[in-house]
Amino acid sequence: MELNGAPISQSAIAALGLVGYGHFTSMRVEHRAVRGFTQHMDRLVRDCQTVFDAELDVDRVRVFIRQALEDVDSAVVLRVTIFDPGITLSKPGADAEPAVLVTVREAPPVPESPLTLRSAVYSRDLPRTKHVGLFGALHQRRLAQRDGADDVLFTTADGAISEIATSNIGVIADGHLIWPEAEVLPGVTMRLLSQTLDEEVIVKPITLAELPYVDGAVATNAAVGVRAIGRIDDIEVPIDRVMIDRLRAEYESVPAQRV
Repeated sequence: MELNGAPISQSAIAALGLVGYGHFTSMRVEHRAVRGFTQHMDRLVRDCQTVFDAELDVDRVRVFIRQALEDVDSAVVLRVTIFDPGITLSKPGADAEPAVLVTVREAPPVPESPLTLRSAVYSRDLPRTKHVGLFGALHQRRLAQRDGADDVLFTTADGAISEIATSNIGVIADGHLIWPEAEVLPGVTMRLLSQTLDEEVIVKPITLAELPYVDGAVATNAAVGVRAIGRIDDIEVPIDRVMIDRLRAEYESVPAQRV
């Protein structure tokens, strides 16, 4: 765990925990390379403007990432969090000097077993920004897990689905992958997969009532890539293994970029 390339101080980590204002991106790193690395950096730049109204030096961020990976040989999930230790609860409008926190953890194995989801009416603040305000999403995930599911699927009051707590969701119908038309965080994995598919990207409203009639569903995020979904509420979702294997192969065909 390093802040601006040095061990983080107690006061700085306390500021992040006590104020909780910032944004981040997470990426799976294998052999010091990342699928969609440029898109992750673009996200940081874009979100830094939204959250702090400040420019972010991508080259500086890249130096800190490389430093954090110097002694890493295994697959890891690397997270870059941008926050300002000087921002306080009473003065979040102060001019910001964003700092770069880089953390590394062991990457989960892939592919993982099919997900089970429980739906909940919920929408994240600033859904198109990957910010650190995760309490609401994690609370909904906790409720879902306490009810026996793996994760939570967010919906509107009328049953239109949007996203999973920290993943995108797509459904499979008639051999096509369909993304929900909703206010969601456009994940890097979602974008890369859409770019690699040799067909028109389909985005349309999807409701819970339509789920019994789909051929399958997948969750996508940078840590695990493409993961099958096996159940949503009381609906058993078919596992279209041919299509899911194809989606995984398409995603894994994306060349990883050296950091």
